[in-house]
Amino acid sequence: MAGYKETPRQKMIAMMYLVLYALLALNVSKEVLNAFIVVNESMESTNASTAAKINDAYKKFQLQNRLNPEKVGPYWEKAQVVREKANQLVKYIEDQELKLVEVSESRLTKQEILDKYYRDTIINGTKTKYLMLSEVETKDKYNATTHYMVRTGDKPGEGEAYVLSKKMQDLRDVILKTMNLPEDSRKVGLITNMKGVTYRDNDGQRQDWEQHNFYFTILAADITILNRIIGEARTAEYNAVNYLYGSISETSFKFDEVAAKVIPKSTYILQGQKYQADVLVAAYDKKTESTIKVLQGADTLTAANVSRAQIIKGQAGMGKLEFHATKPGPHKYAGVIEMVDPKTNKMKDYHFKGAYIVAPPALTVAPLKMNVLYIGIDNPVAISAPGIPEEKIRPVIDQGVLKRGPEGKDWIVRINKVAKGVHKAYVSATANIYGKNLPLGKVEFRVKRVPTPTAEIAGQSDGQMDKNRLLAAGAIIPTMRDFEFEIYYVVLGYTFGTIINGDYIPKNVKGNRFTKEITNIIRNGKRKQKFFFDNIRAKGPDGTIRSLNPINLELK
Repeated sequence: MAGYKETPRQKMIAMMYLVLYALLALNVSKEVLNAFIVVNESMESTNASTAAKINDAYKKFQLQNRLNPEKVGPYWEKAQVVREKANQLVKYIEDQELKLVEVSESRLTKQEILDKYYRDTIINGTKTKYLMLSEVETKDKYNATTHYMVRTGDKPGEGEAYVLSKKMQDLRDVILKTMNLPEDSRKVGLITNMKGVTYRDNDGQRQDWEQHNFYFTILAADITILNRIIGEARTAEYNAVNYLYGSISETSFKFDEVAAKVIPKSTYILQGQKYQADVLVAAYDKKTESTIKVLQGADTLTAANVSRAQIIKGQAGMGKLEFHATKPGPHKYAGVIEMVDPKTNKMKDYHFKGAYIVAPPALTVAPLKMNVLYIGIDNPVAISAPGIPEEKIRPVIDQGVLKRGPEGKDWIVRINKVAKGVHKAYVSATANIYGKNLPLGKVEFRVKRVPTPTAEIAGQSDGQMDKNRLLAAGAIIPTMRDFEFEIYYVVLGYTFGTIINGDYIPKNVKGNRFTKEITNIIRNGKRKQKFFFDNIRAKGPDGTIRSLNPINLELK
């Protein structure tokens, strides 16, 4: 490790350490596992919300089919085909999630897994089983799940991921046909091995979609990916149903109710942005003009407060709301759309209300190993901002270089040198939100030199040592104690000394190895004879030369 010629024994020991490091590298950190669990929970919440919206869309569609089956019927039948295909895919994926846990937790039966890791929950009024991913003991393992999904051994290319890919393509084909879209359309998700889409591994080698997503992927990531695919399937279903519903001529509808709706772009707004939303009535005459009145801070618009309301001109029962987000915290508003009722041809009020949260911009930069940045080495950090997608964040650092980490994950800070007296570095960031660069703030870090290692021979820097053990060691090794990073120092030289026949004999040595002369002196040494290794100088990864501790050993 220090740049010297090693004995066969030392090569064997070094190889053992390499194997150990490789095994450690395969372990997934607690932070990464927690991130997968958080993302998975978010995906499940989003999927439940999308499923609720789809149910509402089908109810609205079904109502119009009952009112006018002759006009609506053909579109309703196509919607039922989409619903059946989407439900089949989602049911299959949910079954595969359970199967993956079974494969990974092979020591447990299916019923034991259901009892241990699943909880009953109610989603959209239906009782279902919910996987507690955080409690699964093998969520960081991948061997069994990789073989199940992509078959790494006996039958490569025949794993369950290839069945999944085929089912995704089947639903995608139905959606494309329903919406009259070309085969290469990107408007619909569920893209696997489509022409023009390329997947590559860490070495730049081409992969198919199945290997790219499930080859050596830990169980926690497998479950998260499957829930993402469920989200894509439900979103595609929702878009197709809305497309079919919108394909029906408005003149064919027989409305039995009209309601005002608020469709916000987002309910989580950063300070300095604008809250934006569409307000509309669910059924209307395209030629009908409307007047929209809205009052911020109100729960409802009444005769007592309507005089303070903002007036917006609308068309076809629709208008746009824009509120400047200047004050952090929760906000609410209420309003009314005034327009002609399509059934009675008389003016009617359609009330609506909404709410949103304004948050101040906040940049989070978290070191992944230690709470300082060290000179001369790669310092991994995680950079995020609440409510802002990671790809929109643009971070910079005032010292050194800030770059993406391996595989585009997290960030790496590299500071090779700093100006005299500088002990701090600042990471700041902006985010492109709706075409504007929004400052997110900055985070301060301490900047330090990497610690000085401890000079050791065979793991000791003082005390007694067996002669054979000392001779076998044959070199001074700089060792890092209680330091998270794997860094290496190179010993440039040292002074060896001992007392022979009453005289102190010093020997200056380049490098860290024992010279032939020193080896002979040790081999001829007597019991209780002392050997001194001092003036030890070593060069670190930051380029600085350090003076290391002396080593004083006595022969047993």
